[in-house]
Amino acid sequence: LQLPELRSLDDFILASARFQLPNLKDFEKWGNRVVNNLIYYQSNYFLFFVCTYLLIGILNPSKILCGIFVKAVIVFILLKFFNDESARSNPLHKWYYLGSALFSGYLLLYWFDAFILSTFALLLPFSLTFIHASLRLRNIKNKVANAIGIEKTPMGKLLSAVNIKADVVFG
Repeated sequence: LQLPELRSLDDFILASARFQLPNLKDFEKWGNRVVNNLIYYQSNYFLFFVCTYLLIGILNPSKILCGIFVKAVIVFILLKFFNDESARSNPLHKWYYLGSALFSGYLLLYWFDAFILSTFALLLPFSLTFIHASLRLRNIKNKVANAIGIEKTPMGKLLSAVNIKADVVFG
């Protein structure tokens, strides 16, 4: 796994950066722009994600932790209830899961603001990354850099895991 270099702030968002609304009628070209920008600026996007999440976490640490706790409890209950064969066969276990589901529902309602804030803290960097990748026009360095070693990068692995192919198109 090889993390590409961090692109300069000037190249990423300042003076030399060029932005333009994508052609919303040509999804293939727009998708190609997004994927290639995700690959080229992946180090910047990862750093942006971490900084944004940490900033929101520093501003509201207890709410972020409570929101993460509520999400973890809900995911744990869902995974245990729907994957555990003993929960379906033993009637006593069903009562435990019902109690834990009611408890997690109570936690969700009690800490709903924390749940929403932690979800917002998670989705905000993704949204801003997608907006930047959609609006940022590709330059020559972007086109040349994407032609080399896409599969070895974290973003390349992530995109291939969700079955998105990075077509390196010079145009």
